[in-house]
Amino acid sequence: MSANSFDARSTLQVGDESYEIFRLDKVEGSARLPYSLKVLLENLLRTEDGANITADHIRALGGWDSQAQPSQEIQFTPARVIMQDFTGVPCVVDLATMREAVKELGGDAAKINPLAPAELVIDHSVIADKFGTNDAFAQNVELEYGRNRERYQFLRWGQTAFDEFKVVPPGTGIVHQVNIEHLARTVMVRGGQAYPDTLVGTDSHTTMVNGLGVLGWGVGGIEAEAAMLGQPVSMLIPRVVGFKLTGELPTGTTATDLVLTITEMLRKHGVVGKFVEFYGEGVGATSLANRATIGNMSPEFGSTAAIFPIDAETLNYLKLTGRSEQQLALVEAYAKEQGLWLDPKAEPDYSEKLELDLSTVVPSIAGPKRPQDRIVLANAAEQFKQDVRNYVDSVDEAGKESFPASDAPAAADGVPANPVPVTAPDGTTYELDHGAVTVAAITSCTNTSNPYVMVAAALVAKKAVEKGLTRKPWVKTTLAPGSKVVTDYFDKAGLTPYLDKVGFNLVGYGCTTCIGNSGPLPDEVSKAVNDHDLAVTSVLSGNRNFEGRINPDVKMNYLASPPLVVAYAIAGSMKVDITKDALGADQDGNPVYLKDIWPSEAEVNDVVANAIGEDMFNKSYSDVFAGDAQWQALPIPTGDTFEWDAESTYVRKPPYFEGMGMEPAPVEDISGARVLAKLGDSVTTDHISPAGAIKADTPAGTYLTEHGIQRRDFNSYGSRRGNHEVMIRGTFANIRLRNQIAPGTEGGYTRDFTQDGGPVSFIYDASQNYQAAGVPLVVLAGKEYGSGSSRDWAAKGTALLGVKAVVAESYERIHRSNLIGMGVLPLQFPEGQTAASLGLTGEETFSISGVTALNEGTTPRTVKVTTDTGVEFDAVVRIDTPGEADYYRNGGILQYVLRSLIRK
Repeated sequence: MSANSFDARSTLQVGDESYEIFRLDKVEGSARLPYSLKVLLENLLRTEDGANITADHIRALGGWDSQAQPSQEIQFTPARVIMQDFTGVPCVVDLATMREAVKELGGDAAKINPLAPAELVIDHSVIADKFGTNDAFAQNVELEYGRNRERYQFLRWGQTAFDEFKVVPPGTGIVHQVNIEHLARTVMVRGGQAYPDTLVGTDSHTTMVNGLGVLGWGVGGIEAEAAMLGQPVSMLIPRVVGFKLTGELPTGTTATDLVLTITEMLRKHGVVGKFVEFYGEGVGATSLANRATIGNMSPEFGSTAAIFPIDAETLNYLKLTGRSEQQLALVEAYAKEQGLWLDPKAEPDYSEKLELDLSTVVPSIAGPKRPQDRIVLANAAEQFKQDVRNYVDSVDEAGKESFPASDAPAAADGVPANPVPVTAPDGTTYELDHGAVTVAAITSCTNTSNPYVMVAAALVAKKAVEKGLTRKPWVKTTLAPGSKVVTDYFDKAGLTPYLDKVGFNLVGYGCTTCIGNSGPLPDEVSKAVNDHDLAVTSVLSGNRNFEGRINPDVKMNYLASPPLVVAYAIAGSMKVDITKDALGADQDGNPVYLKDIWPSEAEVNDVVANAIGEDMFNKSYSDVFAGDAQWQALPIPTGDTFEWDAESTYVRKPPYFEGMGMEPAPVEDISGARVLAKLGDSVTTDHISPAGAIKADTPAGTYLTEHGIQRRDFNSYGSRRGNHEVMIRGTFANIRLRNQIAPGTEGGYTRDFTQDGGPVSFIYDASQNYQAAGVPLVVLAGKEYGSGSSRDWAAKGTALLGVKAVVAESYERIHRSNLIGMGVLPLQFPEGQTAASLGLTGEETFSISGVTALNEGTTPRTVKVTTDTGVEFDAVVRIDTPGEADYYRNGGILQYVLRSLIRK
């Protein structure tokens, strides 16, 4: 029950139903607040308990100073939690382990139960092994179940063992698309109360639901677990960036072009740790699908959230996707009553403002390794010719390329070239060269939730087929929609056969290429690429294109709209300027250009209007948690605690609570520490966290081999997130990681100073030696450390490797908080200082003093860092809130929650 200090409790009548609400207009200053802060204000009014949430907190939010730097801590209680299976499995593993820990400490295991609704969508486990055939989907699903049976059995057990925990089975869709199409409430109803739907999710792209007016963002699995167990999220009232939209998108541009433009603008502006909120007349001209596409890319801007207020377009989408009439009426009535309905002429109080005239957006792609590196499509071929030089080692000063005698010389214009003859299994031959598009994937929640770009892609395929065009033989083409509704409207519009003929057969419903589940390239392509070190490319309709993410054989990766993915599959090379070069020739030998197969806006709108209906969503989601026969046939254990299988290589009991007592041990300073890794700028959680395929000659591969697993059954790191032994061995093991302590290496290598001379070693092996010798470890890093997905294993693996502190120039929000959640101290170099400017090589021994001040209930602003070489500096302590300090004192967030629950 709320303390209701502001007499805000009231009643809202909608039709025959009556709901308790907490009125925002009872708080002075609320009317001028941005939409997102109004949602937070309601959250505080409803959860005010006089202790964690007080009247002073509410007054502070009502009196928010838009120009001040964030300093006021509040406790946000999300209405629900959403997870995908890669990040969700460790959550359920930890909950199962917590039940046992509670028992061991004399508590009631049943207390470990989600107190907020938690929904998990299995979408990250399907791999596009098979492609280009009509049975590719069925084959990939069969392979998925074969690889992941143990995990799926565990999740089915969790669905029965925990209240308020639901699982959307495999083969249904991508978590974020399922969220906006079905799970999102926009206005939540629970216990007779109506309030804004809010959430945290274990995937950074949780922000996609911001397009529906739902405030939520990605957190690490450890924060999500705490939220599931009733712990509020500790946060500072953020700065809010108002992003004004005017005008309309011009013909020939897509939502992808818009979102890449916005990503570039906001990255340049700087929005890390801030909310972004869209307003203005242009919002009404932005379809819900486009809003969701923009919201999805929030992690690529770096913002915490990127939200659109509720308006008529929100209601239209909720109706289209099958929400009830009562829910529609409630959303409208509640939003208007609380001042949450969009006023296109309003100018709320914002901390900073940007503006974009939608009519200025032009066709674009992004790459070759970051989403914010936008390239105007007309410049893409020329830009590629410049960028490829960074991926081909043998370009000499004259711009020519030196190759072995058997290889071809460089092209005359200085662009690296190395055409390699390849013979396909059917006997046909072709040449493969730098720039060849070897992966063309319509994948990921960013775009497959948007019917306009999906229909545009299908129409490009149709027009291409009619002119006799198809994909080049070296291109692996895949279609992985975010929900079954997509294939339903393709079928209804008669477009599926054309996609199939171009090679874009259905491979699965889930995240595939965008998260590295692209599957292997055809053997002959892979061999040519690796034997001749070709810098080949991928083009995908995703949100992430970081190095080493998409496919181990592919060096350069480009984000593009679905119709451009189809076009590049036909062109076959990034060297082709698809805005003016022919993509191929028709049946009569005439050149065919992109403009010849690009659909008009009217054509796309006509298909969307006639092929998509409410009935499709009702059918797809009528029994979404039940699963198919394979899912229902999985045998599962029963009981409150899980029966761990000692032989399992997928699900193992983690060591987080071993030896834990009811009282935390005092925080200690760090002395005699060695550097495990010295890293540069923009090291992402992809570089840190285990992801992608497991190679046989790595510590993780060795572990699996020793446990009797055949190489063909290794599966991916993501699928084995429930086994800490595999994950520790894969932490800091990304094939593109460059550890400056071990120059000349790429991958999971460091130097092991427990041995004479500090020989190069696997990071895992060195870590084991350091821990055996009682030597703590630190990581040195540059700017934007930990950017990218909210990967809890980036923090869990760091902690389990024995790392006690990270010293970086700056952090992305989620990873910094996750480090604290695992008991790792995040420190920052003094302003203007770097590891390089301080002369740090990574070979030093470090001591960090002043940490013990935390034992006195305060958080020191800085701590003293010294080395055995005489370097000394004051590092900024990035424990930003009192709540984070409590987590750190307890050794981590899970230990804090466990002790709190037992004391209740």
